[in-house]
Amino acid sequence: MKQRLTIKANTTFKYMKLWNGVFDLTHTELRVLASMVDNSERLNGGKSISTPAVKKAVAADMNRKDFNTLNNYVKKIKDKGAIFKQGNRYVLHRLLNPKTKHIEVNILE
Repeated sequence: MKQRLTIKANTTFKYMKLWNGVFDLTHTELRVLASMVDNSERLNGGKSISTPAVKKAVAADMNRKDFNTLNNYVKKIKDKGAIFKQGNRYVLHRLLNPKTKHIEVNILE
């Protein structure tokens, strides 16, 4: 039986939280990643989520003095498959991309 469910996720964090069962990110990892996505959109049109400028903005959002401490989170987020390296930049998994307009999930019995 086909069912349709519409969910309003009005922030990047809420959108990512919806799909987090797939990635198993901690609350802090989700906050870091959502901030990276929001700041990369603002600073570079979403081209790269892990530039020094983006990390500085995320560190400011999270009240961290040294933006380099975010590298630990970036590694953990990458290891969990939420982001991946493409060339010399990190790219967000398409399930977590708030710009994705339509996702179909099929549950098999």
